[in-house]
Order: sequence, then C-alpha cells, then structure tokens
Amino acid sequence: MITVIGESLVDIISDPREVGRTQGHPGGSPLNVAVGVARLGLATTLVTHYADDPHGLLIADHLGGNNVEAIVGGSVPTSSAAASLDGNGAAEYTFSIGWDVSGASIPALAAVESSLHVHTGSIAAVLAPGNQTVRRLVDAARPHATVSFDPNCRPAISGDADAARRDIEGFVSVSDIVKASDEDLRWLYPGRTPDESLAAWLDLGPALVALTRGADGPVILTRQGRAEMPAEAITVADTVGAGDSFMAALISGLGQLGALGGDGRSCLHRLSPGELQALAAYANRAAAITCSRPGANPPTTAELGSLAGMPAGTS
Repeated sequence: MITVIGESLVDIISDPREVGRTQGHPGGSPLNVAVGVARLGLATTLVTHYADDPHGLLIADHLGGNNVEAIVGGSVPTSSAAASLDGNGAAEYTFSIGWDVSGASIPALAAVESSLHVHTGSIAAVLAPGNQTVRRLVDAARPHATVSFDPNCRPAISGDADAARRDIEGFVSVSDIVKASDEDLRWLYPGRTPDESLAAWLDLGPALVALTRGADGPVILTRQGRAEMPAEAITVADTVGAGDSFMAALISGLGQLGALGGDGRSCLHRLSPGELQALAAYANRAAAITCSRPGANPPTTAELGSLAGMPAGTS
C-alpha cells in the first residue's frame, strides 16, 4: 500500500483564453499524487483534511472515483486555491487554506505502519499545526517504508524562505526520494544553481533526487549516475498538476523496479544508468500527458504503459 499525507483543496481556475469562465477542480499536490499513483494501479490511501461542505463533497467524490481511500482529520473548512492561468497555461495561486489532521492520528499511524511507501510534501510540510503531525508520521514509517518528498513550494503560504528551508531540509534528510521544480530551488536557494542544490540535497541522505524544469525536461540524480532529457513536444492545455503526475509516475516506476519499501532500499541505491533513464522517460511522459489536457488529470496505466516500455540509455 502507498500512503500519501497532505492537503486536499479545490482549484478554482480562471483562464484568460476563456473570458468569464471559471472551473472548480479537486487539487492540492498530495491529493494529485495520490490520484496519480492510484491510476497507475497501486493501492493508495490519502491522509488529508476536507470538510462536509460543497468543496469537500467534490473532493470526496473525486477520491472515491479514483479508488483512493481517504483518512480525514481536522475541523477547518475545505481549502481552496484561486488559480490564474497565463497565456502559456502556467498557473499562479492565491490560497484560502488550513492544514490540521488532528482527530485522525490513530488511523493515520495505522496506515503508514502498514505501507510499503509513504509520500508527503507541499503545504503539509510547512504549515502549522499539521506539519508536526506529518513529520511524526514520516518518522514512524521510515523503519519499514521508503519515503518520498516534494516541497512544491508556495511562497504565498510559507512567506519566510529561511523558515521554509529549515522545514524542507528536515524532510529531505529523512526521505529516500526527493523531487523539486526549478522554481522551488530558485526560491529556496537563490544564490546557487539547481545542480548545486540537487547535489546538496543528495548529501543530506536521499538515494535519489529529481528536478523538473518545464520545457527543459527532468533530471534524475543519484550517487551512481544522472539522467536528463527535454520535455516531450506537446500542445499544452495547462501545466496544473504536471509535477504531481511526474512524482506519481516516479513512485510507480520505482515500484516496478522493486525499489520501494524497506527491503527495496538496497535496490534503490543501486539503480543503473539505464534504469534512471527509463524512470526519467516514464515520469516525463506522465507529465506531458497531464499538460496536454486541462486541470490535474494524471494518466492511467492504459495511457502511460509500463516502465519496461520506456527507452533505456546512459544520458
């Protein structure tokens, strides 16, 4: 079982290419990853919060329709994000959000203790009071499960880059797999290049770090090798959820390689250059499929195929 811990919200998307029209889509980076992993055939639980209100009902229906089991805590209203798209389909967000999963600590702990892999990140890793619960759950999972983390930084929420950097580096240090965007790294570390930041994170302990760079494509780095490639050429509808689809496919691909779970850590540390290249191609294609259609709509296994069908090489 895969357990994802983090926020659920409703993206209220305004597209200047469709004047006067707004759309509400279930979202939040952890929710998107949970749906993406489930669509790729893995049993998935999401530890999250939403309320019994119209936005919460939309989220509950979305999770149920994608076979994601929800463990729901907290008492605040369902969070939302107003997403404004630019002419290229890139989104900027204004948030109305709370993050607290109190009341769900016992079932959440049971979920992570029975999981092969645990993923977290985004607002859930930096916003009190829920971020402290997230860290405790990750610490409880680590002896028997692999852990992945995506900071998915939101300066409008975090505000203080120094404080966010401390929280994020704490999660990096207890994770096996870390993914970030070039925008994340520029905000967190304005004085160094993304490659320098990746190398510094690798020194903190993960076995694998990945970077998404928009049209420039992804980079995956381990102590044994590096893979990178340009993004696939597509017509972009928008970029909402593309990084989350990349993360979900990365988890799925590593599962196919037997590199998840406590027993899979040794495999994770021994990934070959060809395996890294296939992982990068697999996650890259998942992100491209998501960008080709509106909203955070990750691919299914039928659309994406398997890791074995990806090109291997030694980039």
